[in-house]
This record gives sequence, structure tokens and C-alpha cells, in this order.
Amino acid sequence: MISRRNFIKAGAALGVGSVLSTPTLAQQLKIQMSSGKVMETKGPIDKGATLPVNQGNSGKHFRPHSRMGLGGLAAGNGFNTISTDEEILQMLHAAWDSGIRHFDTSPFYGLSLSERRFGDLLRNKNREDYVLSSKVGRLLTPSSEPLEKKWHWANPSPFHYRYDYSASGTRRSIEDTLHRIGVSSLDIVYIHDLSPQNSDMGEDWFKYFDEAAKGAIPELTKMRDEGIIKAWGFGINTPEAVYKSLDISDPDIFLLALQYSILDHDQALTKTFPLLDKRDISVVVGAPLNGGYLAGRNRFNYSSKIPQPMKTKFAAISEVATRHGIDIKTAALQFAEAPSTVSSIIPGARTVQQIRENVESMKVKIPPAFWSELKAKNLIAKQAPTPT
Repeated sequence: MISRRNFIKAGAALGVGSVLSTPTLAQQLKIQMSSGKVMETKGPIDKGATLPVNQGNSGKHFRPHSRMGLGGLAAGNGFNTISTDEEILQMLHAAWDSGIRHFDTSPFYGLSLSERRFGDLLRNKNREDYVLSSKVGRLLTPSSEPLEKKWHWANPSPFHYRYDYSASGTRRSIEDTLHRIGVSSLDIVYIHDLSPQNSDMGEDWFKYFDEAAKGAIPELTKMRDEGIIKAWGFGINTPEAVYKSLDISDPDIFLLALQYSILDHDQALTKTFPLLDKRDISVVVGAPLNGGYLAGRNRFNYSSKIPQPMKTKFAAISEVATRHGIDIKTAALQFAEAPSTVSSIIPGARTVQQIRENVESMKVKIPPAFWSELKAKNLIAKQAPTPT
């Protein structure tokens, strides 16, 4: 997980016991998170394996072919971490070369920065060779004044935004996205951030949902029926809009972030997924690593405040993983991809090494006894699907 040399340096800085003694697992995890090192993939890697795919689109609703994609939040300088255009382009090339063919971005990520950076790769590829999704709900306008609320972005592009879930706003947002990326079409369009968790909205999210019900939803349905896009749905961090939209419309796919991970999955398993299964609607799992926490970062679900129950569960699963010769990140990625309701997972990345480690994690042969032990210890739900 971390080299002996780095352990000595970090251990001395943190005051973690004697730097000459063998580090405990808890000490290693603490140092991993504090040092910002990329969590190494552990376990037997099948070098001949390819990334998992969905077998065709026989159902009514579109599913991306690739079951592992790439989320674009980090490419927008998410989490207030600055990356250069060159670093992100190298990461994108590494993703493409590793077999990733599903890319998700948003106008909101870095206030257009992520879309522009994704375009640096994708505009030079055959448009039929990959699935591309972006989002609607915010329109960007140029401004020399920085936003009062900085959100997660470091050095974002010089834009402000306003919420617009109308039909005309939806069309304009898609056209703006196509210009920024430099491509002719989107495959999937998500209505973005209609959630009580969105601190811009709070209880006003009902008002915005009503606007989307009259504007974005029928407009995207029309665009799908006309063949302009292949699918639409919601990209949200809480499931309330899922439940409301099923009563009034026929969405194809939902991007559910922070709702299905190895640490937190009960509501998705017991309520959300069963509702979607009845309609043959699939889920793209966003933030399968809980915003980086399961890859060793000191943040959980986009926040530096990490709930104690999550710390406890993280340590317990890590201990089981270590005894079975794997790492928690590998287990988390394969766990999130396992359900039949899930059509893809889209972990983010900002570096070539992160891409390589995530891709290798999908090729590790995890022993069945690992999953059995997690269920026996109530660390994951007993009904949770696990990799086969």
C-alpha cells in the first residue's frame, strides 16, 4: 500500500509509533490518506482479461456497451485540486488505451473545463467508437468576476451559471456542450443535480423539478424519439428525483452518485434498484469510491467530514481484504459493477497511474471467500450481488 521509505518519512511526521517497527494496517491506511499516494492494486491480476461489457441492447432502454467508464469531475479540477491540461490529456489517453469507451462529463465540472478537456481527446476519435454523456440544468455565461460560491473547483473557467430546466434551456445546454467538446452528438443526457442535497436548492428542488417536468423531460423524450440522443435520465446524488420521475415519464438510465458503494448500499438495493428493474432501467454508478475515500483519500462523498461508522467499516473491510491478498479499492470497484441493474461504473481520475490502478482492479481475481466473510460479518448486505 505504501513503501517502507515513505512510511518512515510520513510516520515521523505524523508521530505514528516507531519508524523502525512494522506498521499496522491502521497505521498504513492513515499514512496512505495523509500522503496522497495512489492506492496500489493488490491481488492476482488476469493480464489477459478485458474490461467487462454489456451483451447487446436487447431491452427497450439503451445501455452503454462498456461496464467501466470514466467520470469527468476530476478533469474539471474537482476537489480544488489543480491539474494541467497536459496531465488530464495524458490521463485520457491512458484511459482510451486501456479500453475505456464510456466518458461522462458536465458543464458544471470546472464550469466547462471538464468538457473542454474531454474534447481534447474525443474530438479526434471516431464518434461511433465510444459512449458520451453530459448533463443539462445549468447554463453558463461568461464573467470576469469569480463565483461567490466556489464549490469543488480550483481555477475554473471564467463563467457563472444559472439553473434552467426548460425545454429551450435544455436544447441550448446540449448545443453549448457539443461546441465545447467538439463533437456532433451525445449518447446520454442527464438532468443534473435535482436533489434536496443540492445546497443551492434545498426544498426549492421541487420547484425546479416541476420546471423539468414541463420542459427538460418532454424535450429529452422528444430528442430520444427523434434519434438525436439515445437515452436520457437524471444525474443525482440522492434518489428522490428517481422516484418522482418514474410516476410521470419513461427515462432510460440514471446516473446515481454516492448511492451504491461497498460502504453504503442498503437503500439502493432495497428500494431504488427493484423499482428500476420493473421498468428495465439501468444505473450508472457515479463515485463508486465514495469521492475518493475508498482509494485512500481524506474525503468522503465530496466532504472532508468522514462519518465515524464509515471509518469503522472501511478499516474492517480493509482488514479482511488484506488477509485475502487484495485491497479495498479493488473490492469496491468490482462490488459496484456487480448488480445486473448496473450498466456501468464511472470512477474519476486525474492521473495516468490512477487510471492504470483502477483498470487493473477490474482484472483482479477476488476469492469468493472474501465476499462470504464480508456477508458473514455484516459488512455488506447479505443480498448484495458480488462478482462472479
